[in-house]
Amino acid sequence: MSQTHLSGQVSIVGAATAGIGWETGNSVSEIMAEAVLSALDEAGLSVRDVDGVFAVTPYYWMPSATLADQLGIQPKVTDSTNIGGASVVAHVGHAVRAIVSGQCEVAVIAYASTQRSDGGKLVTGADILPFERPYGALFPISGYAMLMQRHMYEHGTTREQLAQVAVSASQWASLNPDALKPEAISVADVLASPLISDPLRKLDICLVTNGGGAIVLTSRDRAKKLRKPAISVLGTGESHSHCYVSNMRSYTATAGVESGRAAYEMAGLGPKDMDVVQIYDAFTIMVLLGLEDLGFCAKGEGGRMVDRGIGPGSKLPVNTSGGGLRYCHPGMFGIFLLVEAVRQLRNECGKRQVENTRRALVHGFGGVVAGNATVILGRDG
Repeated sequence: MSQTHLSGQVSIVGAATAGIGWETGNSVSEIMAEAVLSALDEAGLSVRDVDGVFAVTPYYWMPSATLADQLGIQPKVTDSTNIGGASVVAHVGHAVRAIVSGQCEVAVIAYASTQRSDGGKLVTGADILPFERPYGALFPISGYAMLMQRHMYEHGTTREQLAQVAVSASQWASLNPDALKPEAISVADVLASPLISDPLRKLDICLVTNGGGAIVLTSRDRAKKLRKPAISVLGTGESHSHCYVSNMRSYTATAGVESGRAAYEMAGLGPKDMDVVQIYDAFTIMVLLGLEDLGFCAKGEGGRMVDRGIGPGSKLPVNTSGGGLRYCHPGMFGIFLLVEAVRQLRNECGKRQVENTRRALVHGFGGVVAGNATVILGRDG
């Protein structure tokens, strides 16, 4: 069934981050609440307006209920769906349907973690590698190393092309005053960094930080009366293809093909209509897989597309904040993709602002490219 009737019916009216850094004295729920309150404030709303709460974090067994407790509210709609780093991107579609159907009027979506302060380990309640751990696999690093090896073998992708993803991220980060690693790096720097899980090297892998973020959504009509320019949700899609690496159907294709197709169909748009792209980049290989599976180039052409440029001044700007590789990465990066896309569409990004940005695509990966969610956003006027 077509979802085109949902396109443009709901808008993002607030977007904020909180607690990004190497150290923090706040709890995960406090960081989430701080981000929510900041996002509400910039929209001209208060916590009393919120009747939909969507949240994910591995720190609580009921994240949305924990956040609602922290905010002191009892929502009409609640959702803690967890498909890893793609979760909050998937929540956008869930919130759109809740608002359009009248289940709630103002929804918040939030995430946070204190991974850096907790020694680099994300809190988890279960063994997520029952079939891989006996062989010494590192989660999720070894899984992504396997994807990287397979892409290089099947498509001739080079280490230099993969390293260029990190270099492009560093170029964007140098323009972002909030980036935690704004220093410039070269392809040679990436290839000389310590080997972690062959062929992944340290600079192919995301940062480990603290932080959180939130967005606020409401109906198109209500959004027109609020402080910030409304950013329309034009398309959404989600899917997951496996949980464990041992059950992967392919090492070079993801369920982003399906989530992207759904988002494009709902929006009535295609890859050529996008002005900026935000793809989850915990590892350099993820950007290549995303560009290919979302239709920006053919399968196997991701490396050559990166060679042509995805950094400042390129035809297709990708991960304009510096991404998880150079901006921040507190365990899951999906919320920061959404916040950056909103800020680009509102022309709020200063030196890294992409001119004439009207359409943005956000894609989240979860686990080892297990969870996939795609959102297309647009600026009216």
